[in-house]
Amino acid sequence: MTDMKRRDFLKLTGAGAAAGTLGLAGAALPGAAGAARRAPLVVLDRPADLPRPKGQRVVVVGGGWSGLTIAKYLKKEDPKLDVVLIERRALFLSCPVSNLWLADLIDLEFIAHSYLDAARHNGYLFLNATVVDVDRDSRRVYTDQGHLRYDFLVLAPGIDYDYEAIGVTDPAERFHLQTNYPAGFIPGSEHLSIRNKLEDFEGGTFLLTVPSGNYRCLPGPYERACMVASWFKREGIKGKVLLLDANPDITIKKDGFHAAFDELYKGIIEYVPSFEITGVDPYRRKVRSEFAEVDFDDGAIYPRVRGARLIEMLGLVDPKSPQKEARIDVRFYNVIGDRRVYVAGDSRPMPFSKSGNTANSEGKFVAKIVAARANGRDVREWQSPHTVCYSMVNADPMEAISVDAYYAYNPKDGSFRFDRVKLFEQRSPDRGQATLEWARGLYRDMFG
Repeated sequence: MTDMKRRDFLKLTGAGAAAGTLGLAGAALPGAAGAARRAPLVVLDRPADLPRPKGQRVVVVGGGWSGLTIAKYLKKEDPKLDVVLIERRALFLSCPVSNLWLADLIDLEFIAHSYLDAARHNGYLFLNATVVDVDRDSRRVYTDQGHLRYDFLVLAPGIDYDYEAIGVTDPAERFHLQTNYPAGFIPGSEHLSIRNKLEDFEGGTFLLTVPSGNYRCLPGPYERACMVASWFKREGIKGKVLLLDANPDITIKKDGFHAAFDELYKGIIEYVPSFEITGVDPYRRKVRSEFAEVDFDDGAIYPRVRGARLIEMLGLVDPKSPQKEARIDVRFYNVIGDRRVYVAGDSRPMPFSKSGNTANSEGKFVAKIVAARANGRDVREWQSPHTVCYSMVNADPMEAISVDAYYAYNPKDGSFRFDRVKLFEQRSPDRGQATLEWARGLYRDMFG
């Protein structure tokens, strides 16, 4: 469906009224037709209440680590650009280091931040709205707060979960699973729910899972297992953390995590590799693989991830992508055939880590590309993202392991690989403290 036809379809069916139920930035749902659905489209057919642009307008959709960084650094690259950040959430809650909050090592204020502060400190506009469509012919973004025109558009809507990939296709089962055993890798209510689960847990098997593919924060599920186990130790809970991993071994920093499992949490963490979930019974609390069925008492089930549904709704998915990520120029992030539209962050197809530092460093490069093209120039050299990732493995004392890595591009076949990798797998209090300082520094970079 072309962009113009899609917009006309939205107007005719009223599907935009249901958009807020899908994805970080929303998506339109076919089948929502009817007169009762049409009234909200009056909002779509008027301009959003924003100041008149004073320069070329760059609209950034998605207020995660990628979008926040891009919005700030666009203004640093060219203060004359009129930058608008659109995000449907009113409050930023960080996924990176949230595992520490689950274990009560930091307070909620540490990971919660104000979009208004970010906009005020960095000279751009924040629009608290849900994107429902984009018309690339007229260069217009449609939201539930009205529409706005862009000169350049950056889409950074993050991820959605692919529950079908773990055999959950029935809507009732999926909603029961999402509500009762949330994955906890899209920030917000999921994290609060898991924290409440831990505080209420009285014993038994607490299930955590690791998906296959390039999921958000490769070491995140292993760090979470350590933090949940540390909570059990601290609170004297008679239970175990069952960590079912779809991969044949820990995906990164495996020596450091294995050491923590064996030395700190022996008898608490049970690690089971090569357990790819093929079905879940959320009512009877069972998960299945091709070879086994496992019972659990409570937990957080992490399915495979995919690019945000907004990317699919806009017709930007690469048909060859198994995780429904965007089809873009993998060196310079623009949609193929459209140098005015870019996709960054966890919906891009490159195999870079879907993690905070990666998104932050990548975002600075994307801002440089867009600002240069807005001024009739071009960026000719690809720049690698920088992945710096700390993982807390012990709570008392706080001890962490870490990785520092870049990526290399092969122009012959368009592939990427890890490059200049430094692993620090001996846990230490110094790295534990560095974890907090790393987070504070990046929060200052995005919000200060």
